[in-house]
Amino acid sequence: MKQNAFRAALPHTIPIAVGFLFLGMSYGFLMRSKGFSVFYPMLMSFFIFAGSMEFVTVNLLLSAFDPVRGFFLALMVNARHLFYGISMLDKYKNMGWKKFYLIFGMCDESFTINCNVTPPPDVDRGWFMFFVTLLNQIYWVSGATLGALLGYVIRFDTKGIEFVMTALFIVMFLNQWEERKDHRPALTGIGCSLLCLLVFGSERFILPAMALIILCVTYSRKQR
Repeated sequence: MKQNAFRAALPHTIPIAVGFLFLGMSYGFLMRSKGFSVFYPMLMSFFIFAGSMEFVTVNLLLSAFDPVRGFFLALMVNARHLFYGISMLDKYKNMGWKKFYLIFGMCDESFTINCNVTPPPDVDRGWFMFFVTLLNQIYWVSGATLGALLGYVIRFDTKGIEFVMTALFIVMFLNQWEERKDHRPALTGIGCSLLCLLVFGSERFILPAMALIILCVTYSRKQR
């Protein structure tokens, strides 16, 4: 059962492995350039496992201790996971102990696969989702650790390397734009984000923007 689930999950995660290894290495390079040892990116990528937040945490570790700011910053950066979690409530039912790891390890890519891919009839869905999540985390931790190790021997200017996460989300947005004919949700997201950016500023606009997007999308569905 476990072997079949692993074989079914592996092909779906191979494209993610390429991206995670590259992004993870850039994160490891960044941490090493800031003076952190290899253990920091290795352990942080294992326990935090939230790529964008890990990049943000670099500056948090180098600034004055402010747990309240750190909490709200983490909430804003990863607020989208609240909606991921709600949509996965039914899929995670009756998963036993695997449920706790699936909740902890859910990232954008694992959510996409576990939400949309139906495993073969002879494969247990719980183990399939478990191995998808586990493999993706292994890729990320391996990339971060490798990047930090290479940072000891390879020196280059890391200015702007934080932009890799922004670039990733831009590519994901463009991919969704090309695949869907109805662009109203995307345009709603852009409009709400720009409005909240102007009103609340760049440091506080994420949560208001997501709340406004939910209201607009909910209202538009009721009108259909």
